[in-house]
Amino acid sequence: MIRRSLFRVAASLFAAAALAGALPAAQAADEAPDAMIKRLSDEVLTIIRTDKSVQAGDINKIMAVVDSKIMPHVNFQRMTASAVGPAWRQATPEQRARLQDEFKLLLVRTYSGALSQVSDESISVKPLRAQPTDTEVVVRSEIRGRGDPIQLEYRLQKAADGWKIYNLNVLGVWLVETYRSQFAQEINAKGVDGLIASLAERNRANAAGGRKG
Repeated sequence: MIRRSLFRVAASLFAAAALAGALPAAQAADEAPDAMIKRLSDEVLTIIRTDKSVQAGDINKIMAVVDSKIMPHVNFQRMTASAVGPAWRQATPEQRARLQDEFKLLLVRTYSGALSQVSDESISVKPLRAQPTDTEVVVRSEIRGRGDPIQLEYRLQKAADGWKIYNLNVLGVWLVETYRSQFAQEINAKGVDGLIASLAERNRANAAGGRKG
């Protein structure tokens, strides 16, 4: 139970990055991956501490800024493809678009409620272990607050317009792999369309029940 709670709090920082401001394209392209993570983390924590609607897990506000704020920093297609697994290659363009839409909504709805649990935490980004020529890196950070520190790692890849996050590790658990095991069961039982329908139903149930994580 404690592990699950910590995972939600830490992963909420990833979802809440939707609320952090994006740099101009030229500046973002030159920003180092660890500097980007530090900037986003600091901005997110500031917003969480000052915005009452975010603290309350206001889904409408969070969703309203996801496309314009979080997407510049995330390779969400790669994230969704990795979570879906081998079935992604056989999915049609329409199915892929639906999967991305439903997965994004699931992540935001699942972790928005954890924002209210973030209060006095701070983020420490560890020295980057990478070569200048590397195109994929892992940025390690630590959330410090009440209790033991939470180890948080980001996998990023370099694109023409800057570094993109495509996975997140909390206490040794990678976010994408966690969902991949869940999605595999749905796909094996009902195919890609079955997974889409299941995600849509979960999102509808969350919306109707007002549940935020």
